[in-house]
Amino acid sequence: MIAFLLLVAAAFVAFSNGANDNFKGVATIYGSGTASYQTSITWATITTFAGSVTSMFLAQALLMKFSGKGLVPDAFTGSESFLLAVAIGAGLTVILATRLGFPISTTHSILGALIGTGAVVSGVHGVNLSALGKGFVTPLLLSPLIAVVLGALLYALFHSIRWLLRLPKEWCICVGCEERVVAMPGSTSMLAMRALPMPALTLAAGETVSSCCERYTGAIAGVDAQKIVDAGHFLSAGVVSFARGLNDAPKIAALLLLVKFLTPATEVAIVAVTMALGGLLFARRVAETMSHQITRMNPGQAFSSNLSSGILVILASTIGLPVSTTHVTVGSLFGIGLTTGQANIKTVAGIVFSWMITLPCAAAIAALAYFTIIHLHVLS
Repeated sequence: MIAFLLLVAAAFVAFSNGANDNFKGVATIYGSGTASYQTSITWATITTFAGSVTSMFLAQALLMKFSGKGLVPDAFTGSESFLLAVAIGAGLTVILATRLGFPISTTHSILGALIGTGAVVSGVHGVNLSALGKGFVTPLLLSPLIAVVLGALLYALFHSIRWLLRLPKEWCICVGCEERVVAMPGSTSMLAMRALPMPALTLAAGETVSSCCERYTGAIAGVDAQKIVDAGHFLSAGVVSFARGLNDAPKIAALLLLVKFLTPATEVAIVAVTMALGGLLFARRVAETMSHQITRMNPGQAFSSNLSSGILVILASTIGLPVSTTHVTVGSLFGIGLTTGQANIKTVAGIVFSWMITLPCAAAIAALAYFTIIHLHVLS
C-alpha cells in the first residue's frame, strides 16, 4: 500500500514540477514575441520529455544524490515512509508556488523536504551538514551568480558581433490595424548595449499603440538576419528545456527507488509523462512571470540568455551537481537585464524571496507529513 502511495506522491511531484518549471526554458521565445504561448509550451513539452529520457544515461549521479544517501543515515533513506514524506513536502510546496505564479526551484523543494524529514527521523544532528554544504548549498548558491555573469558576457559578445557585421535594428509598431516601421539609431560603439527609448509617435485622434517589438534587418550570407536569429533563439529554448528535463527528472525519479515493481525505465517514463502533463495544464501563471516581468528582451538578448542557461545546466547535470534550472534561467535573464538597463529589480527580489522560503516551507510540510504517516501506520 505505501509503495503505491509513494508512486502517486512522486508522480504528483513530477506534475507540480512540470507546472512550475516546464515553461522556464521557453519563456524567452514567448516573452520576445518569437512564438505564441501554445507553440512555446508544445516545444517545451517535447524537448523536456527528451531530456528526461536522456537522464537515464547521463545523470545517474543526480539520481543517487537525491535519494538522501549521505545526507541522512542510510537506515532512513531505505524507508518508504521517509521518501513518501519527502515527496509530499516537495510536491505541495511546488504546486502552491505555481498557483501563486512564483517560479521556485523543485531542487530546493526536494532538498528542503529531505532535510525536514531527516531532522525528524534522526534529529537535527543526524543531518550531515558537511554533505549538505558541499554537495547541495554551494552549487545552488553559486549557479545563479555564474548565470548572471555568463548571460551578460554572452550578450556582450553577440552584441559586438552584430555591431561588427553592421546589422541594424528597427522597431515594428502596431497602431490600431496598421503596422509602422521606425528605424532604430545605430550604436556608435560595440560597448553601447543599453536599450534605446522608442521615439515619440504622432498619433491621430483615436489611434493607440497595440504592440511594439524590435527586429533585425539586413542579411548574413544572403539569409535574412531576423530569420537566423529567430531560428537560433527557438533552438536555444529547446536546449534549455532539454537541459531542465535532464537535470530534474533524476531528482524526482530518486523518490521511486524503493518501489520494487518499477524498472528504472518505467520510473523515468512516469516522471516524464506527468511532468509534461503538469506543464501543459498549469504553466500559464509562471509563464507570465518569467516571460514578461523580469526584463524586456528582444530575440538576440533572449538567445544569449538561453545559451548561457543551457550550457550551465547540461554541464552541471552530467557531472552530478544539483543546480536549479530556475535559478540559472532567472540569473541569465537578470544578467542581460542589468546589461541593457531593463531589469525589473522588484520582480527579481520577489522571486529571490520565494526561493528563500521554499526550503523551510518544504521542510515543515515534509516533517508534518512524516509525523502523519507514522501515526496512521501505528493506528493501522
